[in-house]
Amino acid sequence: MAVIMEELCLTFQDGIEIYLPLPMLRRACPCAACQGEPDALGRVVRPHVELKDTSYQLRQIVPVGGYALQLFWNDGHSTGIYSLTYLRDLFAHV
Repeated sequence: MAVIMEELCLTFQDGIEIYLPLPMLRRACPCAACQGEPDALGRVVRPHVELKDTSYQLRQIVPVGGYALQLFWNDGHSTGIYSLTYLRDLFAHV
């Protein structure tokens, strides 16, 4: 895994290599602060997240077990845990 220009490059065990644009990754952060979470009735209200230029700069990547990555962004945000499955699904929509 590496950041090349403004993309995160990942190589999976099956040999598949994907490139994900950092702005897309930041906007797709799966945490509740970015995507919202369901209330007791299952309704999800997506919060308004204001992003700046620094929001798209990746500061650190930390593996979470063998199934995910935690991305630390330059704006201080780091609560999103991106599963490897989620990352592959994002790549399918690039």
